[in-house]
Amino acid sequence: MPIDLNTLWFILIAVLFVGFFVLEGFDFGVGILLPFLAHDDTERRRVIATIGPVWDGNEVWVLTAGGAIFAAFPDWYATLFSGFYLALFLMVVAMILRGIAFEFRSKDSHPAWRATWDWMIFVGSLVPALLWGVAFGNLLKGVPIDASKTYVGGFFTLLGPYPLVAGLASLSAFTTHGAIFLELKSEDPIRARAMQAVKRVGPVATVLVALFVVATYLWTDSFSRLGDNPGLIPIAAVGVMLAAGLLVARRAMGWAFVMTSLAIAFTTITIFMSLYPRVMVSSLDPAWSLTIYNASSSPYTLTVMSVVALLFVPVVLAYQAWTYWVFRKRIGGGTRLEY
Repeated sequence: MPIDLNTLWFILIAVLFVGFFVLEGFDFGVGILLPFLAHDDTERRRVIATIGPVWDGNEVWVLTAGGAIFAAFPDWYATLFSGFYLALFLMVVAMILRGIAFEFRSKDSHPAWRATWDWMIFVGSLVPALLWGVAFGNLLKGVPIDASKTYVGGFFTLLGPYPLVAGLASLSAFTTHGAIFLELKSEDPIRARAMQAVKRVGPVATVLVALFVVATYLWTDSFSRLGDNPGLIPIAAVGVMLAAGLLVARRAMGWAFVMTSLAIAFTTITIFMSLYPRVMVSSLDPAWSLTIYNASSSPYTLTVMSVVALLFVPVVLAYQAWTYWVFRKRIGGGTRLEY
């Protein structure tokens, strides 16, 4: 069965979010762990240096996803950003403060100045790590959308039990992902502390991801929409988290990082597969849900966007891969610090 342009762009947006959560996920984790694993200014600078060359490139994935939603599915964009306005505003402000903190902390050597920006990095990492899970939990569970595609709920409508479970799962998974990344990119004593953080946070993340899968089965219609093997991908997400724990015990940290990356990817794929062909579920009436067809742009717009994406996406991927290769070495005592 051929894939139409609406489905193609839904898949591309899913891929962009997979890339964002896998790459920016460890950025968030490093930021969350910064106040706890680094005990002085030199150590904090080393922790920040592990993600310094790549964090802004990782955020390009979500900017591109937002632009793709706006262009390909404008009604989805309008309903999402108007209905989730306050939550998304808090998330964007946190991410802006985080970006400013990376750039500003080294402008003054005064301890109070640097401590303030270090805590901004922590808050600017923790808030999005939590709220992204809450946002996607609401997309799956459903929110009050009326027949005119208008969100008619309030901010606290978004804070139900299921979205909060999703938020805690994303927060713990990103923290674990970041701790493993720090172990791979740092030298002792930060490396040893990162290993201890993995051992403490990893089991919590595994339990919360498993709880999210169970809650998804109980509180949404997801598993009835996943085809012949409805539990395969979400169970795989839990399975690779368990595999990551075994690999950590064997100190195979590179493979453990691959496993947490797969766990985040499988969870994100499950969410998009559960939604398809919907993009926002109406809790008032399933017929009022937004889909890739009733929320989309014209076929001409989707065609032009497809040509542009075909030309430029490979260039962006190649550039980002090159960046990771260039900055692949561990951050240690001989590394020049600019943060």
